[in-house]
Amino acid sequence: EVQLVESGGGFVQPGGSLRLSCAASGFPFSQYVFSWVRQRPGKELERVSRISRSGSATTYADSVKGRFTISRDNANNTLFLQMDSLKPEDTAVYYCSTVYFGETTTGQGTQVTVSS
Repeated sequence: EVQLVESGGGFVQPGGSLRLSCAASGFPFSQYVFSWVRQRPGKELERVSRISRSGSATTYADSVKGRFTISRDNANNTLFLQMDSLKPEDTAVYYCSTVYFGETTTGQGTQVTVSS
């Protein structure tokens, strides 16, 4: 069974940092491109970052460029998102996501709230 489990969210003040993790199981993690996507209140789902199978190539949405860093540990089937200089507009539910046999697959998400 394919399973993605996000963790690491929480409440943080503006300017703070959080590190999200996504533990994957049930499929060959290293063979899949992964993304972090988020759902802000009242907004559509938005991809914030993407990482290649090896981790050597990454992309970021303009809104998070220079503040967020995506990485992966293929030996331990885990995806990360380091989030620094957080802003209130980063408040969202964050999901790790991949396409498995043509189907977009996400976990249950982790809530990030940035507020003073």
